[in-house]
Amino acid sequence: MSLPDWTGAVVEPSAGDDPPSPDEWRAVEVPGRPAEFAGADAVAYRTRFPDPRDGDERATLELRGLFARARIWLNGDLLGEHGAYFRPARYEPDLDAENELVVECRAPDRFGGVYATDRVPDERAVPGIWWGATLETHPETYLDSVSLAPRTTDDGAAIDAEIAVEAGEDLDDRISLSVRPQGFRGGGVMERARVEADAGERALVEKTLELRDPAYWWPAGHGPQHKYAVRAKLGGSERVVETGLSTVRATDGGLVVNGQRVPARGFSLLPTGDPTWDVERAANANANLVRAYGHVPPPAFYEAAADAGVLVWQDLPLAGPGEYDADRATDLAGRLADAVERHPGVAAFGVHADPTDHLSGVGPGRLARYKVRWRAWRASYDPTVDREVAEALPDDAAVYPVSGAPGIDPDAAHLYPGWEYGDAADAAWLAEKYDCDGAVGGFGAGALATPDGADDPDGVADFDAAAHDAHVSGGVDESQAYQARLLKTVTETLRRRGIDLLAADALRDADAGAGMGVLAADGTEKSGYAAVAASLEPVQVVLDAYPRAGQSRELTVLNDTPEAVSGSVSWTAGDRSGGADVSVEAYGRETAGRLRVPDGAEAVELALDRGEAAVTNEYRL
Repeated sequence: MSLPDWTGAVVEPSAGDDPPSPDEWRAVEVPGRPAEFAGADAVAYRTRFPDPRDGDERATLELRGLFARARIWLNGDLLGEHGAYFRPARYEPDLDAENELVVECRAPDRFGGVYATDRVPDERAVPGIWWGATLETHPETYLDSVSLAPRTTDDGAAIDAEIAVEAGEDLDDRISLSVRPQGFRGGGVMERARVEADAGERALVEKTLELRDPAYWWPAGHGPQHKYAVRAKLGGSERVVETGLSTVRATDGGLVVNGQRVPARGFSLLPTGDPTWDVERAANANANLVRAYGHVPPPAFYEAAADAGVLVWQDLPLAGPGEYDADRATDLAGRLADAVERHPGVAAFGVHADPTDHLSGVGPGRLARYKVRWRAWRASYDPTVDREVAEALPDDAAVYPVSGAPGIDPDAAHLYPGWEYGDAADAAWLAEKYDCDGAVGGFGAGALATPDGADDPDGVADFDAAAHDAHVSGGVDESQAYQARLLKTVTETLRRRGIDLLAADALRDADAGAGMGVLAADGTEKSGYAAVAASLEPVQVVLDAYPRAGQSRELTVLNDTPEAVSGSVSWTAGDRSGGADVSVEAYGRETAGRLRVPDGAEAVELALDRGEAAVTNEYRL
């Protein structure tokens, strides 16, 4: 059951073993992030509840999403401390007839990730119980948890299961285990695992479940999203956990999934609301990748990504300049890897995002390239600790110890031409000059969502006021048109260069009124959403640069699928039109002629007709 009737209060972080006792408690919602506590260093939460057990039943308390560090008291006694908000805090408490639970949550230290930066408003980073607080009852002996680690073998595949059993009495029994395909026809597995334990003991049972002729999970557009349900049963206690099978290998240019090259393109996600909804909107914009920038979303996010066929690039909660405790980071990396290992779509990990800000605020203008080169030449960063931490992450995933701006030799580049410096056309120069043809983990521009966003750009999280004044000060429509043009230019430039892993920054605004998202904070589409969706079509015809009247532009057909394609390209620009037939090999690029934009044209419209399917691409002038 969910624990009801919570109260909360801002408190001084406690130093001893006694729970905080503020002068006044006020009613709050848990789970949640009470806005009235925004900016607090520590917040205490309290609830009271009766003992729900009947007879010999046992109870477990589970607190999920304890951000960012927490101490927990029951009836005045310290139950424990917790320091990884993405892992549940789980206890079997000694209950009285009536009970008082107090949880003190503290603001993050160095490991707050994006929540400790100005990219997220204080209201999203309130210390609190974000994901849930429950009290479950169980029989004397019960299955407490099931952890799964899928892997391939020489004979097919296997799922390594670890089952935690709480023995209320002496136990010598067998756990029934089954593996069943979900939504597709395939072979299942039935196994039994012996468990022996003394009364009061917690037993960990390990069992390998062999799968013959396994069905794999694939990213959208490359195959089906097969998943398996693993059911464990002991007496009347049962647990069901889903998983999927996939292999991921990192290459210099991108990802190989299940032995097949997969160009991965999509968006970075900020913690803006319901992340499962964000996955759906990303997928609707032709994304097959989402990056959880500097934070760890709740478990439902990974389930949604697996169902949608969307790959996940998962960062550690570590962002921005500054040193950090390597041992604690390594521990967090191991905990994070364990927490997500059953999810088949988790393909990439990041350790430290944006460890320097040396290119911030260069600004536009004809001297921008010189300033970028000067600052990049002077920049320095030692990634030794980041690379050491990266060793705790899975060997078979793509791991990017450092992601950041050119000049520090990042493992994944963040490129912001046309926003922080220069203009959008500088994307090709940056990629060439600084060898950014590997992963690109961030690029984009901000845009207003409402007129209110322009009133106080300094007060909007994740929105550079100086860049606003330079690029998007003409109102909502002009602002969004600029963002759309920039995103199309950079996305298509990177794709034409064959960059196989890229994430536009970002999908949704973190704050009301404005932001880096192509969606407003409430989900309303900006002009950039449709523009990026067109640019991310797996097979698309694009121009070599954003067109202007009087210019000549080259057409290129991009094919990021494992099959050759052919069709007819057509274009219209004002009163001119033309076209050509084209064939493109798998993962290939093929030119399809040139066009000249006449004076007075309001748009250039491209189309690729493949018979059974057609795609369009539009450039508003």
